[in-house]
Amino acid sequence: MGVVDPFSVARAAGLELVRTSEGLTLTDGTMELRADFGRMLPRLKQGRLQQELLVKAARTKGIEQPWAIDATAGFGEDSLLLAAAGFAVDLYEQDCVIAALLQDALDRAADDPALAAAVARMHLHAGEDSIAGLRHTAELIERGELAAPDVVYLDPMFPERTKSAAVKKKFQLLHHLEQPCADEETLVEAALAVRPRKVVIKRPVKGALLAGVKPSYQLAGKAVRYDVLVPPRP
Repeated sequence: MGVVDPFSVARAAGLELVRTSEGLTLTDGTMELRADFGRMLPRLKQGRLQQELLVKAARTKGIEQPWAIDATAGFGEDSLLLAAAGFAVDLYEQDCVIAALLQDALDRAADDPALAAAVARMHLHAGEDSIAGLRHTAELIERGELAAPDVVYLDPMFPERTKSAAVKKKFQLLHHLEQPCADEETLVEAALAVRPRKVVIKRPVKGALLAGVKPSYQLAGKAVRYDVLVPPRP
């Protein structure tokens, strides 16, 4: 299979990827969208970072160098929170256009002293299917060639989670490219197969359980909640 060109894929969806002084940008001629970690800086301040619900949900006591797999990376903002909190994060983003925007944001952030340490812990698997990636990881763990991750993070697309104009704009453009997760059960099964300490699932605060799987516990905010699955340890 040849390398997929994100510029061609965007064009086929009626969009354009263009390089601007601010970074790689997706546009439909009216709206513009780019991944940018700079806007996350206020949330990365140490006092505030530890209060982030995601960081609380993913926290693993007694692990010096925790490892998380973000199976639905999107623009990588949640992965950045985890990386800033000390996690090494493997990010999977199957859509090549979104992955290109994310890689551009990672490259720019690597040159920012305030972000460089966190993004150095983030490894993007661009254009890779996370279910296939999780299954491959599970095989390596089964053979004893790899330790299990501490956390698998799932954030399947759910555009109804907020009514803010900025996010509506974001989803208007992204809906040209990426559809909400259809095979929820397979995604959850693949996440559990890598034997993590926990699977953290982001949902709308009043949304249905992903694949109907009942969590071990939940952390809820105003707009979103985190369903945490804690598999029994072997």
